Amino acid sequence: MNRSNGSGNPEALRAEIRQTRAELGETVQALAAKADVKARIKGSAAQTRDRVRERAGQTTATVRSSVHDAGSVALRHPASWAVIAAGALALAVVVLVARGRRG
Repeated sequence: MNRSNGSGNPEALRAEIRQTRAELGETVQALAAKADVKARIKGSAAQTRDRVRERAGQTTATVRSSVHDAGSVALRHPASWAVIAAGALALAVVVLVARGRRG
């Protein structure tokens, strides 16, 4: 920034004042934005929400793919599917019998 001692061009001085005012205005706006905690928290919450939604979408896609793959395996190997179903049924019977003996 040029400093004049009063002997400079008045138009140049006015231009320098306009530039200084513009820079000061930008500085004030930046400080006000940093001081606005509520807006910063909202912005941070919005970013976190967006990241969570994106990850949930990715997880959903992964689960759907896994379920599809498991279904494909079950269709190709029906005996495996039958063994799993029989095991689940046996576990359910054991749990029901154990509950019946307690009560």
